[in-house]
Amino acid sequence: MGNKFVDYFSRISPLSKEEAEAITESMQTKTYKKGEYLLREGQFSVKTYFILEGCVREYILTEGEEKTTNFITEEQWAISLNSFTPNKAATHNWICVEDTTVVVGDEEQGQALFQRFPRFETISRTIMEKAFAEQREALASYYTDSPEQRYLNLLKTRPNLFQRIPQYYLASYIGVKPESLSRIRKRIASDNI
Repeated sequence: MGNKFVDYFSRISPLSKEEAEAITESMQTKTYKKGEYLLREGQFSVKTYFILEGCVREYILTEGEEKTTNFITEEQWAISLNSFTPNKAATHNWICVEDTTVVVGDEEQGQALFQRFPRFETISRTIMEKAFAEQREALASYYTDSPEQRYLNLLKTRPNLFQRIPQYYLASYIGVKPESLSRIRKRIASDNI
């Protein structure tokens, strides 16, 4: 599994043998069981998580109801935007919907790698920019797209989620009740006949 992490970095920028070994040596992997939290609303987190295997659901609580805001799967990062603001608690929750293995990163570990390999800072910035852009895009979609458009986009960009995620989480993600999701699916199926 460690090679997935090194391969990910290698696709961003080719790594020397020494750089690949340093990444492998600094890796801290952890496995969480289905139902365990990586982060809860109100906690302070400076950790980042790279998903090696599994799926994490991000949600917020609104008027006592869970609203799914993201699904984080293999080769994606769980990075809390609040972790970059001192003394700012998380406003969201990350819960594993499958047994999930992650590489756990923190600021101290990152700084040690940056000192040894200064170009890792540029690679890290590229990763953060990509992760934040994905989060902004998902948020913009939520405000501008209809539930049907969000469903079609998810079907096009992440079709594997439909076999992995319970329907009520998918419904929550696109912003409808489960029975409305069923109607959307039927309408799309009949349009494709």
